[in-house]
Amino acid sequence: MTYCVGLLVKEGLAMLADTRTNAGVDNISTYRKLRIHGNDGQRLIAVASAGSLSTTQAALERVRLGFTAPDTGETERLDTVPSIHRAAYLLGQAVRFTADEMEGLKQGDINFDATLLVGGSVGGEPTRLFLVYGAGNFIECGPDTPYLQIGETKYGKPILDRALTYETPLDEAVKIALISFSSTMRSNLAVGLPIDMMTARAGESRATLVHRIDDHDAYYRDLNDRWSAALRAAQASIPQPPYR
Repeated sequence: MTYCVGLLVKEGLAMLADTRTNAGVDNISTYRKLRIHGNDGQRLIAVASAGSLSTTQAALERVRLGFTAPDTGETERLDTVPSIHRAAYLLGQAVRFTADEMEGLKQGDINFDATLLVGGSVGGEPTRLFLVYGAGNFIECGPDTPYLQIGETKYGKPILDRALTYETPLDEAVKIALISFSSTMRSNLAVGLPIDMMTARAGESRATLVHRIDDHDAYYRDLNDRWSAALRAAQASIPQPPYR
């Protein structure tokens, strides 16, 4: 299990992903699930992944080296796609092809499905964010609901629904996302630190921040403590129910 979230607000893009990977209760590892391609002022493609690690790694390697696009028959790579939309399409097809290929190796209850968040900007285009499904199709994030999630989404979603809007400043959006991670990790031990994160200003093809939050991060520890205390105080301030 994992938790990844992408936020697309007026000021820009933030993407965050945990790093915990489980292959059983006694086999817990740390793997990077947020990968950044380009980040050179001309091309910023950020990819967060949930689901089968083997499928994700194989699909990303395909599009890095060159993958034959089903709609054109041409070989394309992440460092040549003309837009972030095209990157989402190519990654979706690579995930689908890889999962289908691995299906022949399937034994028992092994699941080769994978989902991705793909965000960024190519060549100065408007910043965009997509959720790519294992079947290869994808949806785009919009102002009405300015976030997308993959993995263990249910514990962090209420925080985002209540607090985040398209007009939320980017730094405040990052804080809200971290609160959603705090709530998720409180309820699901399969999601855990470190958290990888990146931010980019709207229309820019270079990240303004690439950072990893670990167990020793003072801000995250303070945020986690403050959020727990705030919830307890809010609960205590609400009058008792009148029902007897």
